[in-house]
Amino acid sequence: MLFMFLRLQGGRLVLGQDGWSVTYTKNSICALKGSTVDLSCSYTYPRGHTVTTTTWNKWKSLTWTQIPDKYEDRIEYRGNKENDYLRLNDSAGYRFRFITSGGKFAGSPVSLTVTVSPSGERVEGSSVTLTCSSDANPPVDKYTWYKKNGGGYQSMTGPQHVFNQIQSSDSGEYYCESQNEMGTDRSRTINMDVKYGPKNTSVSVSPSGEIVEGSSVTLTCSSDANPDVDKYTWYKKNRASLTGSEKTYNFTTIRSEDSGEYYCGTENKYGRLNSSSVSVDVQC
Repeated sequence: MLFMFLRLQGGRLVLGQDGWSVTYTKNSICALKGSTVDLSCSYTYPRGHTVTTTTWNKWKSLTWTQIPDKYEDRIEYRGNKENDYLRLNDSAGYRFRFITSGGKFAGSPVSLTVTVSPSGERVEGSSVTLTCSSDANPPVDKYTWYKKNGGGYQSMTGPQHVFNQIQSSDSGEYYCESQNEMGTDRSRTINMDVKYGPKNTSVSVSPSGEIVEGSSVTLTCSSDANPDVDKYTWYKKNRASLTGSEKTYNFTTIRSEDSGEYYCGTENKYGRLNSSSVSVDVQC
């Protein structure tokens, strides 16, 4: 998803024509919440008139309302300030209106629909599509996606980059470039954070080497997960689970009857995984 803003660009005057008209670059737009669109137009009026006022209006509460100054921190007029990202309540009809020394005219409305992406989370194994879009004349003839890879970037061509089964290794920063014969433009960088259940769960024993009865021993459970493991369970083979749900299991004074095979279970909201067992052999 490209992050731009809602830009209500003032109309572009087309000289040398009689009559009134407003022509939009697009008459209907569907965009994701958090993305950007440009609403721009050209307009004509009778010869001899002088334009005195130009405004953008939004259809709200069954009436046309001029875009007020209080939204100017979020809306960019051409040559003015930047704005915030699209919100759901930006869904509406918009029209360009102008007043001249001899009359006034408003264009037919442009329909803007703002939708929510199906899922805010990218889960390992799911299908994810990155789409690069750009307004250009002549149209864009080359799209390139880039992923930050260490100190450099790896590139992928095409307006869409599809992950049929996205993997944790696909996490990272991405951006796209669009190009035509007039130049190149670059999107903002987006962060792809792929969620996954525990992997590579294992148990380590400290201290390593011979374990003597009466000494202190710590078992540590390690796992790779996103988000982090939120539940640990300790087990001794041929016994029920042990008391304790922390990452470490401590024997303050280990005894010979503590000898045995131990393993741990790790869990987050996306899955659960047990480690292989390790042997604890207590020497008298």
